Amino acid sequence: METKNQNIKLIECPRDAMQGLHDFIPTDKKINYLNQLLKVGFDTIDAGSFVSPKAIPQMRDSAEVFDSINWQDSQSKLLAIIANQRGASDAVKFDHISYLGYPLSLSETFQQRNTKRSIATALEDLAQIQELSIAHSKTLVVYLSMGFGNPYGDPYDASFVQDFVEKLDKMNVKVISLSDTIGVSNPENISWIFNQLIPKYPHIEFGAHLHSNPATIWEKVEAAYTSGCRRFDGAIKGFGGCPMAKDELVGNMVTEDMVAYFNKNNIELGLDQEAFAKAQELALEVFPS
Repeated sequence: METKNQNIKLIECPRDAMQGLHDFIPTDKKINYLNQLLKVGFDTIDAGSFVSPKAIPQMRDSAEVFDSINWQDSQSKLLAIIANQRGASDAVKFDHISYLGYPLSLSETFQQRNTKRSIATALEDLAQIQELSIAHSKTLVVYLSMGFGNPYGDPYDASFVQDFVEKLDKMNVKVISLSDTIGVSNPENISWIFNQLIPKYPHIEFGAHLHSNPATIWEKVEAAYTSGCRRFDGAIKGFGGCPMAKDELVGNMVTEDMVAYFNKNNIELGLDQEAFAKAQELALEVFPS
């Protein structure tokens, strides 16, 4: 069967995998792991965050990590999560960071939990961050958390989601990733939301930042892929989950399983398989079992 090149972008998210862990991962161990990931051939590495160390203590060394990793010989781009203008100002100082990732929730309850501010205030902040990103030649990635519904009873329907996308479009945001956050998505609502958005906004790159238990990974990836999504976030071994949700954490999409899905469908990803295998082995040393 012919191999297909569908320009799939795999975003590996060690930052998401690490951020909720109680025990601090030594900085040199983070750097070593990221250096291995940079050899694999992922489109982008979500490598750290510039947020309050009180909120996410695990990420307090992100500046040192970005200073030290061997990014020069890698084709992978780097992404840093920021939650306010101060974090954005810190992140843009690094020339090798290509993307600033900003979490914007569709749920008012979760927005308050995650960033201690309202959605309205977050949107005002986001407009300023977009200006800063453009001024420093960074691409802003907005993560719409609770993107497939929420457990809090907050509003959610197609028109509600489109209202948010419309606001971001007016800010000239070019990349929007729909985030599952706590694993509430199913193949039907994944297909439904991407089929609503992708045809209407062809100039925006939509991504899928899904969480899942192992049994449903392939069907979720297939639902997003067949609906036109070409940008997928994951974490090796499925480590991670949002600590700010304060609900039972559901792991990130297992990168190996997503790779297996695309391989089975003869979709070329361009990964260095030897480096990928070494990264999987190293993950077992970085993360607790």
